[in-house]
Amino acid sequence: MAKLLPVKQTIPIEGMHCAACAITIGKVLRRTPGVASADVNYATEKAQIKFDPTQITLDKISQIIASLGYSTAASDKDRQINALFIKFIVSAVFAVLALWGSFIGHLNVYIQLVLASIVQFWAAWDFYHTTWASLKHRAANMDTLIVLGTTVAYIYSAAVAFGLIRGEPYFDTSITIIALIILGKWLEARARGKTSEAIRRLIQLQPKTARVIRGGQEIDVPIDQVQVGDKLRLRPGEKVPVDGVVESGETSIDESMVTGESIPVYKHEQDTVIGATLNTSGSIIIRATQVGSATMLAQIIKLVEAAQASRAPIQKLVDAISGYFVPAVLMLAVATFAGWYIAAGFLPAMLNTVAVLIIACPCALGLATPTALVVGTGLAAQKGILIKDAQALEIAYKVNHVVFDKTGTLTQGKPVVTDIVGGQKVLQIAASLERNSEHPLAQAIVEAASRTAVKLLDVTKFVSLTGRGVKGTIGKIEYTLGNPGLFTAIPAEVAKLEDQGKTVVMIGTDKRVLGTIAIADTLRQTAAAAIKLLNQ
Repeated sequence: MAKLLPVKQTIPIEGMHCAACAITIGKVLRRTPGVASADVNYATEKAQIKFDPTQITLDKISQIIASLGYSTAASDKDRQINALFIKFIVSAVFAVLALWGSFIGHLNVYIQLVLASIVQFWAAWDFYHTTWASLKHRAANMDTLIVLGTTVAYIYSAAVAFGLIRGEPYFDTSITIIALIILGKWLEARARGKTSEAIRRLIQLQPKTARVIRGGQEIDVPIDQVQVGDKLRLRPGEKVPVDGVVESGETSIDESMVTGESIPVYKHEQDTVIGATLNTSGSIIIRATQVGSATMLAQIIKLVEAAQASRAPIQKLVDAISGYFVPAVLMLAVATFAGWYIAAGFLPAMLNTVAVLIIACPCALGLATPTALVVGTGLAAQKGILIKDAQALEIAYKVNHVVFDKTGTLTQGKPVVTDIVGGQKVLQIAASLERNSEHPLAQAIVEAASRTAVKLLDVTKFVSLTGRGVKGTIGKIEYTLGNPGLFTAIPAEVAKLEDQGKTVVMIGTDKRVLGTIAIADTLRQTAAAAIKLLNQ
């Protein structure tokens, strides 16, 4: 019996409050038998887990994560962000009231107790939940520091309110601290939400429906209902719904979304088409070969997600430091309390201990690296740059040679006429023949004629030579326009222009060649400046 290979799975994790949470989850999972590796990314709220399915199931892994106080069920991000905002507003208002009451002395201490209790055990309840779950697994995180610090201040203040000890209540301190921490959580949640924009934009490239031919009828169905082997009608101007093969018809497909090539690719029977690319001209029927998560677009999305979830080598160092940071802070807090208690008594000892617990928070340390990586890969994807993983991004500063694909990178991404051999008469005839064509090369010729105010002529007996060019009669003369393969005598300048990377079309009659037109994707005006910046 063949041995099963380890399964690699990316799963969402909800409820993490800091980078230390991610470290805790990763440590517990890596200690679990059957789990080969577990990389938990706080910034993306996802974990990449490699496990042996003969020893442990994905459900069991989800149960372990749940036992730590987190969830693997994806939830509504907007609802989470709104809930944090509401908790912040309530906490902030109560903090202002408590501060006003403590300074002016007009707010009854029992009212302060009620306000503090609502904030402590409603707004900050998630901190208690994850702290308890982590402690059960002999781990500590940032929530542990928050809970210890604010709870000490709350209990001391409650004891003062009930007359158990003498002193001043510090309800305003605990409420204000929690309000500020929740504000930070809200801002972080909003930032993490924006980092997923690149993924959403890629997903939006795919059309929502497809026109499927079933039972001799063409019907529009949701894209997720398309099956491998289905035949689909694709009309001009529509996006290709799934990866497939052309069954019948001819067209040109704009594949710049995948290849960056600005000039559409001619497609005929048995040619492959890629989902989310654009059909520019003809009507074709395709047979679906890859659907859903198997399409090229889905694979690109997975690549971006994997890059965002991956960890750079430097992040492992940061995680290691963060992992020791919380226990070190707890020991420092104990030492602080002992020192201040001996030197000045209980109240200064308590206040300084709370300060150590709250201020010494490893969030910034553990969040900076993954956030930078997620934002970097996300923004790059929005601009058409796919980064394989975090390590590739980290070592990019060592790059000393860069090879560019010119189309759409150093160039405009749109074909224009660059050379005309034979004078304006050649351009006039060519534009007249191409005036009704939707092909990008034809549009480039017509636009060139428009810029030079060339008057177009009437064409009769127009014939399209699929994939090669066109024919038409102007006056009493029949003209042919197309690639050099249509002509027997090819002028010397054709090879020279093609050597420059230009697309050449020729125009002539059955007796002679009248001229040639070269079309190319021209250099961006900013290309030179971009190269200069990269060199710097």
